[in-house]
Amino acid sequence: MSLKSYFQESFTELVHKVTWPTLSELQNSAVLVLVATLIIALIVAAMDFSFSRIMEFIYNILY
Repeated sequence: MSLKSYFQESFTELVHKVTWPTLSELQNSAVLVLVATLIIALIVAAMDFSFSRIMEFIYNILY
């Protein structure tokens, strides 16, 4: 398989066979990813804060 035929087949597949999302679908997906990322970040921040307080409490008891 030559390099030229590879690029021709790749172009044909991208133009004719791939179903591209509409702008509305793309925006909805981006919002969903943003919301999910924020939720996960808040959960991780809460866990970090909690563990920090727990370890601070333990160190104050021990020392």
